[in-house]
Amino acid sequence: MQPKLDAGDTAWLLVSTALVLLMTPALALFYGGMVRKKNVLSTIMHSMSAIPILSIKWALFGYSLAFGPTWHGVIGRLDYVGLGGLNDKLHGTVPELAFCAFQMMFAVITPALISGAFAERMKFTAYIAFVLLWSTLVYDPVAHWVWAEGGFLYTMGALDFAGGTVVHATAGASALVCAIMIGKRLKYPEERALPHNLTMTLTGAGILWFGWFGFNAGSALSSGAQAALAFTTTHLGAAGGAVGWIAIESWHRKKPTALGVASGLVAGLVAITPAAGFVSPLAAIAIGAIAGVACYGAVLFKYKYNYDDSLDAFGVHGVGGVTGALLTGVFCVAHRYGDTATGADGLVHGGGLKQLGIQAIACLVSVVYAVVMTAIILKAIDKLIGLRVTAADEREGLDTTQHGEEGYA
Repeated sequence: MQPKLDAGDTAWLLVSTALVLLMTPALALFYGGMVRKKNVLSTIMHSMSAIPILSIKWALFGYSLAFGPTWHGVIGRLDYVGLGGLNDKLHGTVPELAFCAFQMMFAVITPALISGAFAERMKFTAYIAFVLLWSTLVYDPVAHWVWAEGGFLYTMGALDFAGGTVVHATAGASALVCAIMIGKRLKYPEERALPHNLTMTLTGAGILWFGWFGFNAGSALSSGAQAALAFTTTHLGAAGGAVGWIAIESWHRKKPTALGVASGLVAGLVAITPAAGFVSPLAAIAIGAIAGVACYGAVLFKYKYNYDDSLDAFGVHGVGGVTGALLTGVFCVAHRYGDTATGADGLVHGGGLKQLGIQAIACLVSVVYAVVMTAIILKAIDKLIGLRVTAADEREGLDTTQHGEEGYA
């Protein structure tokens, strides 16, 4: 039967789109509070500038590359360049243009996540070039592989409800490459830069939590039972992540920190993202708690291996995304809604190792591709315009040297 436009589904998707847009300013606050005050504006600019620049790129050709008719399961054809005619088409029960706008917000925030790895030392011009190239050469193809009908990982049966692989694993892996290739901040790790405003960071974390309901529950693309499941698991995943981080930090450092609570709840949100519409509420708590512990350990890696992932983009998003994607294969269960079923049965529900294996392949392919392409992009930008500010500019702070402003008078 031909699907019909559903006003309720459309309304929910439009609200979810606005919620996901709110997440990028929330990320700006989350990251902005963690840097030194001489770099607060430059860090916020990484997120805020991504909104207009990547939105225009998405409208021009990004959506077509990600969701256009497939070319051998690898990339979308350019049928939707400029978004012409999309409002006359349906995507399920919603206008194609509404689906496009929803996905636009994902395409905006994903490259901005990477900025946490090189905060306080990258040229702003290099950043703009990086997010444009990375979004085109990494995000758009991986989104097509996993989410577009006909994409080769989609066809294989990879489950990624709202972006654990497409968004977080690729961004986190790329963040690690950035941190290593751009190099450490001056005097790091002998002098560890302390967050200048944890109140700002906690505010950003709270707004991220709020916006994530649109990120995950909106990915059901309807206002029905699967959206209700994703809404609930999203909240419980965040709660599990916060509790897991508090527990491991209290054991390891003997006291829980405010930054730890913020990082833990974000780790839980990241991990539940690929699983949100496919697992039970109790499984969501487990996924969040496991991710909270795993991401805490990953954050400690940078001190052991001496790389400077400034704001833990790899430790939280990379490790959290892969953890959630793999645990989706463990805890997922096929849910039936009317005449349709979504998901598959994972390891604990009698499905064996099949889905876990598919999840592992999807993670491996996406991460390896992101790592290789990120290295190539960074090399090219460094050759053409240079990646890093001068030592003198870094000492003075990027707010004044890159933008001619100060965050605090």
